[in-house]
Amino acid sequence: MTSTARIPLALTLSAVTLTATACSSGTGASSADGGLRVSAVATDRAGTEAVIKAFKQENPGVEITTAYADTDQYQGTLRTQLSSGTAPDVFFAWPGNGNPGAIEVLAPTGYLADLSTRSWTSEIPPGIKPVTQVGGKTYIVPLTFVGIGALYNKKALDEVGAEIPATWKQLLSFCDAAKAEGKVAFALGNQTDWVTQLVDYALVPTTVYASNPDFDQKMKAGSATFAGSGWKAAMDKYLEMNERGCFSKDPLGTSFETSVSQLAKGDAVAAIQVTSTLNQLKSEAPEGTAFGLFPVPATDDPDETRMPGAAGGAFALNAKAENPGLASEFIDFLATPQAMNLYAEATGNLPSFPNDQHKPDPALKPLVDFQKADKTVPFMDQRWPNPKVQQAHFTGVQEMFAGDADPASVLKQMDAAYQDD
Repeated sequence: MTSTARIPLALTLSAVTLTATACSSGTGASSADGGLRVSAVATDRAGTEAVIKAFKQENPGVEITTAYADTDQYQGTLRTQLSSGTAPDVFFAWPGNGNPGAIEVLAPTGYLADLSTRSWTSEIPPGIKPVTQVGGKTYIVPLTFVGIGALYNKKALDEVGAEIPATWKQLLSFCDAAKAEGKVAFALGNQTDWVTQLVDYALVPTTVYASNPDFDQKMKAGSATFAGSGWKAAMDKYLEMNERGCFSKDPLGTSFETSVSQLAKGDAVAAIQVTSTLNQLKSEAPEGTAFGLFPVPATDDPDETRMPGAAGGAFALNAKAENPGLASEFIDFLATPQAMNLYAEATGNLPSFPNDQHKPDPALKPLVDFQKADKTVPFMDQRWPNPKVQQAHFTGVQEMFAGDADPASVLKQMDAAYQDD
């Protein structure tokens, strides 16, 4: 998730142009004579620019050139740049596996520098360390801990007179209350591929991992399947929500950007999204609008509820960086509490390395509480063996919403993709 959300569509370089801006300190330096090139996904632009500004304040005279693109464009362009030897010195990369920009896909090709000897690697929390490594070697510095839950507009919630749902039954009543007042309960932009996965990701921690925490290991060992697990219950509930009128009028015709606007304006009460969307909501909402977050219940027992929580924004060092010295300094800077806190605050997330200097946004308290209670589950795709599973999920959800597939057929396709390693 991605917000960290993940899109596997690879576009060719000829079809994509990254938006590039030069951040100059007046030295006129370039990447070739002392500057640094950094690229990231557009959703993490605010965080990237915040840490770059701080790095330049500590390193006067350094020029850094940045490039940003939407996730699908970014992944396709990055792969093209890496294979042609034109990739930036430092670039955004995804933890674990499951998409073309993830480290388990990139590291075996030799594109990523081994960061295992950096002193900060010992500080990576055990819960996210596995998805920062490939073959026991560290390839990224993770900056944020990201969650998926229901971000909600507090004013809109008051206007419909609904309570925050703690059970599945209450969640359906929440949808009814919003609909009765002419509002959307959950804004949903399934026109945007990566958004399609988020409702399943919010439900599966409860329907699968609450009772089967070793599900990923069983999948890897071949003793479990998507089709024979709580994934089926999650997808059934996803469709039930749609049939109940919980979502935007035409999810397949609604983009991510439109769904964010619906929630920011109060036309929707909530949206099941990555927590990094919080700051975007704030920037679009009328002044004084307050937002909150709640975990998405999938059963009628609140004690069973789990939240997705995982390593989010992360950066890798190009193994063939044009300026490896400066790139290494920047990577080490990203691992400091100062940089992580700046990045987390700018993107609306938590720092990946907990520290006393960080004061989380009050809206994120539920994620903090679930993390402390060990009731979070890594994003599902981070542990999948290849990007094909995620693509099968994206396509399958869109086909279900179009009436061309059902959960059983989608899960069968996901199982086939999982085995196609």
